[in-house]
Amino acid sequence: MTTGWHGVFPAVTTQFKQDLSVDYEDTKRVQDALVTDGVNGLIVMGTCGENNSLDPEEKRQILKGAVEVVNGRVPVITGVSEFDTRRAVAYARDAEKLGADGLMVLPAMVYVPKPDELVAHFKAIAEATSLPIMLYNNPPAYRVSIGADVLRQLESVKNIKAVKESAPDPRRFTDLINEFGDRFDIFAGLDDVALEGLLLGAKGWISGLTSAFPQESVQLVAAADRGDWEEARRIYRWFMPLLHLDAEHDLVQSIKLAEQIMGRGSERVRMPRLPLSGARRAEVTAMVEKAAATRPTLKSKAA
Repeated sequence: MTTGWHGVFPAVTTQFKQDLSVDYEDTKRVQDALVTDGVNGLIVMGTCGENNSLDPEEKRQILKGAVEVVNGRVPVITGVSEFDTRRAVAYARDAEKLGADGLMVLPAMVYVPKPDELVAHFKAIAEATSLPIMLYNNPPAYRVSIGADVLRQLESVKNIKAVKESAPDPRRFTDLINEFGDRFDIFAGLDDVALEGLLLGAKGWISGLTSAFPQESVQLVAAADRGDWEEARRIYRWFMPLLHLDAEHDLVQSIKLAEQIMGRGSERVRMPRLPLSGARRAEVTAMVEKAAATRPTLKSKAA
C-alpha cells in the first residue's frame, strides 16, 4: 500500500516574468537544479507554487514541463488545490494523462467542509485517477483538520496512500502511526517541526526552504536516516531561523526572496501577494545572508 516515496520533496516555486506571466523555462530550470542537488522528489504547484494564482491551462503547462525536465529521475507530485470538487477531479484526470507520479490533494478552497464533505471530496478525486494520493493536512492555513475520523473513512480507498502533516503539533505523527500503523505514509510538512517528524516516524520532509538551501536539507534527512542525530541537530539548529519562515503568513514571499538571494530563482509573486518590503524584507534578507555565511560543513565526521 505504500508509495515508496522517501526523503526531501521541496515544494517548488513557480517562476514569473516581469509582467507576471509564467516563466515556464525558468520554472523548469529551478526544478532541474533541485533534482541535480539531490532531492528525492518534487512537489509542484503546492502552496509555494502559488497554485491558486494560476489559470487552469498554466497549471497543466507547468506540470507538463516538470515531467519533461525531471525525466523520471525523481517522482513528480502535483498539488490539487481547486475551489470545488468538479475542478479538482478534472485536474486529477489531466495530471495523470500528463505523466504526474502522484497527487497532493487539498481540501476544496474557500468553503470549509464538514468531515463527511471532506471525505466525499477526497473519494471523488481518488475515483477519478489511479495515481497515488497524498492528503495535505494544514489546519492553520485551510481551517479544516484531516483527523483520524476522516482518515478512518478513507482507509479502504487504495490509492490514498499518504498524508502530509503540517499541523504544528508533533504529537500528530505518533497519534496517526498508533492509529493506522503503516497504512498511510506520513510526511513532515511544516519546516520547523521537520526533524521532530522524522524522529517520530515520518517517511520524508516536504519542505519550503529546501528551494533556497537544498544541499543542507538533503544532508539533514540523510543524517536522520542513518541515526546520526547529533549531526541532524547541528544542521537543524543552523537552519531553524529560516525554517520558522515556513510557518508565517508571508511564507511564499520569504521563500522566494531567499531563493533570489541564493541565486536560485526570482522573488516575483502574483497578486494579491506582493514581494516583501520595508522592515520585513530587511529582516528576512539578514536571516538568509547570515545562513549563507554560516552554512554548516556537510562532511561526515569520519571524513
